Amino acid sequence: MPSSPQAPAAAVTADADARPSLTVLSGFWPAATFAVAVTLLAADPSVLLVRHDLTRLRDGVVRRVVRSGAGTVEDEQVDLRHGCVSCTLREDVLPTLTRLARSNPRHDLILMLPEVVEPEAVAAACTHCLVDGAPITDLIHVDSYVTVVDAEHLIDALASTDDLAALGIQAADDDHRGWADVVVRQIEYADTLVLWGQSREGAFDTSRLTVLLKRMAPWAVHFGVDGDLVDATALARQLRHTHRHRPETPGILARGLQGYALGTHEPEADCGVVSSVFRARRPFHPQRLHDILEEVNAEMIRSRGHLWLASQPDTVVAWEFAGGGLSMGSLGHWLVSLPQDRWEYVGDQRRLAAALEWDPYYGDRHQHLVFIGIDVDPVELHRTLAGCLLTDAELADGEETWRGYQDPFAGCFPLGTEELTAPAPDTDTDTDTDTDTEGAQPA
Repeated sequence: MPSSPQAPAAAVTADADARPSLTVLSGFWPAATFAVAVTLLAADPSVLLVRHDLTRLRDGVVRRVVRSGAGTVEDEQVDLRHGCVSCTLREDVLPTLTRLARSNPRHDLILMLPEVVEPEAVAAACTHCLVDGAPITDLIHVDSYVTVVDAEHLIDALASTDDLAALGIQAADDDHRGWADVVVRQIEYADTLVLWGQSREGAFDTSRLTVLLKRMAPWAVHFGVDGDLVDATALARQLRHTHRHRPETPGILARGLQGYALGTHEPEADCGVVSSVFRARRPFHPQRLHDILEEVNAEMIRSRGHLWLASQPDTVVAWEFAGGGLSMGSLGHWLVSLPQDRWEYVGDQRRLAAALEWDPYYGDRHQHLVFIGIDVDPVELHRTLAGCLLTDAELADGEETWRGYQDPFAGCFPLGTEELTAPAPDTDTDTDTDTDTEGAQPA
């Protein structure tokens, strides 16, 4: 068994305050998101707001509108080589931000994302896509990722089993994302959340939504805005020049592996909302886990995390539930399953997190799942999950026996060989294609 990986030295970064500041607004309800954008323009008319209309994206055409508090600055149709969100980001969104920063160096920027775009995709593009040979962060300080949530429609979205194609707003022909999936990812990536308006069910339900959002994204700063009467100056102070964005923070699938909180353990209901964290070192029995998948998510709004199966002890398995559907996929190797000379090619934060909780027998392998729902029983949930772990007698049989267990998930979580054979930066954040649990049913 290899020893614990060495923890890396902390990296130090510096801010360049002279750069124009960029606030990224996302949200599935354009009316609410645009209302926040217009409010920010009212507070500072010199700010430039950039929007892209993706209605004709699949035809390779987008419409770009840039406006200030004084009115429209640009309104142009853009032809793309390929009709997809990533092409829009590379070919027009990032170049437009760069151009505006160069031509208006004293004007801050607001980027309002189309409703189907997830902010994590924008953050990845800002980091990895170059404009004129350099990342846009050389010219622009990305200040904050703000997600605006419409209080009147949030619960409907989180409970929906519809996908974007059924709603007629998919970003591409092969875009099979669910409505709930997009909404939860917009919420969870944000460093700032704005609950816009009031629930149509009244004040208690609005309070319930506030608690629910705090459980879903405890790392974010939360604000509630009535929507009927808004103080533009106060809202601008809350949302701009906050320096809340931390580019090193991983996306939701990699958070737990890199030592960040996946959620908070709040088993006592607040407005009916319960958040329960399940952690364990010993592995799940594959058949017993498979048998309770529907049961543990039946009353959940959201669950997420990662786990390990006794029958596949080398693999970190991702777990994501939203909108009535559970997806499970491979997040790569556990460090304990890698040759020790490969550890240096895994991300620093991942190695640090593993070092802090390294177990002499299990290494870095562990279960880390978070469940968020309304009026759920956290004690029964933990009892059910704990019943899927290997018993003492099963543990004593050893890993070779575990690998021979009947496994309904066999073949669902393929592992690549790049971690074993060649240096691969940030391998801990790479995610293989999600496998729907329906595909894991035994034949």
